[in-house]
Amino acid sequence: MRLFVALDIDEAIRERIARFLDGVREFAPDARWVRPESLHVTLKFIGEIPEAAVEQIRAALAGVSGEAIALNFCAHGFFPTAQAARVFWIGVEAGPALAKLANAVDGALAPLNIPREEHAFNPHLTLARGAGGSGSPRRQNGDHRNRTFQRLQQKLGTRPAPEFGTMTAREFFLYRSQLGQGGSRYTRLAGFPLS
Repeated sequence: MRLFVALDIDEAIRERIARFLDGVREFAPDARWVRPESLHVTLKFIGEIPEAAVEQIRAALAGVSGEAIALNFCAHGFFPTAQAARVFWIGVEAGPALAKLANAVDGALAPLNIPREEHAFNPHLTLARGAGGSGSPRRQNGDHRNRTFQRLQQKLGTRPAPEFGTMTAREFFLYRSQLGQGGSRYTRLAGFPLS
């Protein structure tokens, strides 16, 4: 069973992003685009675990406390660099409470032998991944100029940076990810309130 922990996004923001995607998707036709209903802010990717471990994970996450978090969705960019782009994303601006929550989730799951994150938390919404190869946002050996997003980058360079809106996250979720035709399907397994 493939699991991750994430914040959901408000429907109004999801609709604004969907309209944005409708206007830019044609400029990177070879990219693998994320369906708007799948958008979320990942706090922790857990990966494949046995089904028997789900209850332990749920119990560990129930012990995580955090405060409601104001999020602003704006701008865009490419990982790992604009020249070697593999991932097209929207930025997420938030105060220190978001990174604190991600670190608390990471710490709560570490005793269950779920490896801690090696890199600093970098909140974003993934919109598309380059065709073929890795969808990793991190630099890798052999990175080279990638043309998948070249036309899209040119087009975005002529437009003002988009603003998609703000929201307050009052809950985070444990999700199951199931790979299938047309992309991954996400199912909420449990929700955890933020005060």
